[in-house]
Amino acid sequence: MHIEGFGGRGGFGRRPALIVIDMTLGFTDPESPLACDLEGPVGEIRKLLQAARKAEIPVVFTTVAYRESDRLTAAAFIDKVPALLTLEAGSRWAGIDPRIAPLESEPVLNKLFASAFFGTPLGALLTAAGVDTLIITGASTSGCVRATAVDALQHGFRPVVPREAVGDRNPDAHEANLYDIDAKYGDVVSVGEVLEYLERAAAVAP
Repeated sequence: MHIEGFGGRGGFGRRPALIVIDMTLGFTDPESPLACDLEGPVGEIRKLLQAARKAEIPVVFTTVAYRESDRLTAAAFIDKVPALLTLEAGSRWAGIDPRIAPLESEPVLNKLFASAFFGTPLGALLTAAGVDTLIITGASTSGCVRATAVDALQHGFRPVVPREAVGDRNPDAHEANLYDIDAKYGDVVSVGEVLEYLERAAAVAP
């Protein structure tokens, strides 16, 4: 369904960055109480990482991990979702899935809430790198992906969400939030379209 006046194309900008949101073992390992079915997105993110590194664009990862001292700051979030305490700082659950491990040069930002911008240096990092487009991947579509897309727009970036590279625990929530993001906040496109864009970026990389 298309609503008149919504769903326009923001388009790709000149300088993209790729962000991989919360693809930690706490979300990708089926044994975790926070697990999503992210097998498909893991494979698609691997493709995007390879293309992004070839194009020499910024790549950023996020994790969610709570130290004892963070429990006060995030108390309301933890009260709402007690399973978040699984993500103890230093535990294996807070580590990025090794199938898509970051390079030493790629920052891993720790966040306590949904948006990758809130309480992190992400905005400053992207601005310093001259980024105008943020390719958003990871989990979950209805939570941290959506919150990051909204904040990216509000920080002046063009959000792009590759449909196959994000996932959620609830298929209906996944589809509904992709619809909302595409209607109001960013462009939801195929991984193939993003790969073509990154190939063009690689061709002009210095």
